[in-house]
Amino acid sequence: MQASEKLYRAAEKAVKALAHHFGLSDILDLEKVEKRGRWTVAELEKAASEASQKLGSWFSTAWDRANYLRAWGFQEAMLDADSVKERAPGIERMVLEARRITGCKTPPNL
Repeated sequence: MQASEKLYRAAEKAVKALAHHFGLSDILDLEKVEKRGRWTVAELEKAASEASQKLGSWFSTAWDRANYLRAWGFQEAMLDADSVKERAPGIERMVLEARRITGCKTPPNL
């Protein structure tokens, strides 16, 4: 369960970082998001979709896998370790690509 949450949170951070980097304020009201202090699922979906348009369909697939982990691995605790491990490589790629694009030097916390 903890691994599912960590992987989802890492994917979520990658999506947020790319939304800021790509300046997606035309589709997202990033100022409103910051003021509210949290992102809605709809806002994360929009940001992930836009990032996928720029980076390729693999990004959308990895985001879908992260959401699957959030729902079935973290919230419902229905996944075993192998099911979580199987989804990790795509999410790790999201994080590494976001770090490369944004110039973040901090090592990923996966």
